[in-house]
Amino acid sequence: MLKVKSGDVDRMGLLFERYHRPLFGFLYHMLGGRVEASEDLVQNVFYRMLKYRHTYTGAGEFRTWMYHLARNVLADYVKKNRHAAQHTDVADLAEHLGGGPRADEGLEHAQDVAQLHQALARLSPESREVLVLSRFQELKYGEIARVLNTTEGAVKVRVHRALNELKTTYLRIEN
Repeated sequence: MLKVKSGDVDRMGLLFERYHRPLFGFLYHMLGGRVEASEDLVQNVFYRMLKYRHTYTGAGEFRTWMYHLARNVLADYVKKNRHAAQHTDVADLAEHLGGGPRADEGLEHAQDVAQLHQALARLSPESREVLVLSRFQELKYGEIARVLNTTEGAVKVRVHRALNELKTTYLRIEN
């Protein structure tokens, strides 16, 4: 990113190759499984990286800065689309499943994933965010603390509470 900041914008392609999937995963889970919106927001994040490259100092990890931008893009999207209903599209998940002898297992897995997305969507945005960053994006608590501008201890508490809330919500949906 420091090379992009200094004017070598061709390096942006390398950053895209490395980080578009984790970024998509973060946005996908935060948006309750909406594929098209997540893809659009990934593009917006990379656009903002390029536009605001002068703000990257290199003092911290690039991922921390990237997730700050992603959170801002997500917040802007949510403000604009408050009326849009959050949903999990099982058809999107089933599209990735192949047929064959294990098709029933694939369908069952898709239903489990759909229930997980429903449970995640019912959590508060703050709870969902710490779970997505810690469990799906596999960021360390220290990294999450820097992204959220809080302490590592506070992140641990939030993750623990969010996991309990997710478990309770998931079990309610399952029954």
